[in-house]
Amino acid sequence: MNLKKTVLISLVTAGLMAGSQGALAATFKMALGDAAGGTQWELGQTFKTVFEQKTGGKHKVDLFPNGQLGDEQNTVNNAALGTLDFSVLAINNVTPFSPSVGVLTLPYVIQSAEDAKKLTLGEIGKELTENTVRDAGVRIVGWAYSGFRVLTNSKKPVTNVADLKGMVIRVPKNEIMIATYQAWGINPTPMAWSETFTALQQRVVDGQDNPYITVSAMKFNEVQKYITNIRYIFSLEPLIVSESVFQEQKPDVQKAILEAGREATEHSFKYLLETEDKIRKDLVAKGMQISDAANGEKEFIDKATTTVWPKFYASIGGKDKLDKVLKSLGR
Repeated sequence: MNLKKTVLISLVTAGLMAGSQGALAATFKMALGDAAGGTQWELGQTFKTVFEQKTGGKHKVDLFPNGQLGDEQNTVNNAALGTLDFSVLAINNVTPFSPSVGVLTLPYVIQSAEDAKKLTLGEIGKELTENTVRDAGVRIVGWAYSGFRVLTNSKKPVTNVADLKGMVIRVPKNEIMIATYQAWGINPTPMAWSETFTALQQRVVDGQDNPYITVSAMKFNEVQKYITNIRYIFSLEPLIVSESVFQEQKPDVQKAILEAGREATEHSFKYLLETEDKIRKDLVAKGMQISDAANGEKEFIDKATTTVWPKFYASIGGKDKLDKVLKSLGR
């Protein structure tokens, strides 16, 4: 056999092996936007443990926290292409790829952890999962419940909309969140998550919003002084799997993925209820000051719901979609 033919056979063999790698992979990669120790990590670790048990150790999952595999929106792209297996990311980073998911990020739609669980695990969540498969080429197989996004800043206590004037607030590159701050009278600064800590540290931006668990995990107490309890968005962080990778798996592995996702989701909800208050007290002990918004957030709520909701009826699939969500919550 001549050298040219040998090389050709080797290349073909390598290609076949690479093509079947997804179906036969012993180890899957999971990207996490947050650092180890947060809600994303807790969900990922639980999924890893359960999935490896259910596959008898034949399949494993390696976690890559803190954006090691790219920023959160990039991981959606990579999963859609089949070059990344799993990712846990903030739901607002899924909405650019599957806009109907944005119904869960409209300000003040979700008003409790129980609301969040009911929507994600019920018919609404099932429909949104189907939409992400169709629109983005990824499948939601689990949910992390991180709690309400509280506002942090390094300048002063904020208790009403007027207090925001003159502040530079970082937000994700998400139209709904940007529009919400604009409704409150300021133009926020869209910024990748991986750049946020440094921007806060260098005072390029004054503040940001994220759940208590994320504030703690990212050590924002080192660069932020003040917290305002607002409830404009309940932070949901779906666990997505590449649809092409999922379809390459044998039925027993697909079943293990779905079952591990459900168990990790249940664990995440319990974890939030058990740890959030403790984390809040810990942040106070580390020097952060917490304020409540005045009048039960009435001014924040009125400006956000009357201005922002109508702007996004079309992208979420129509006003009737929002009405369906609110009706399912008894509102």
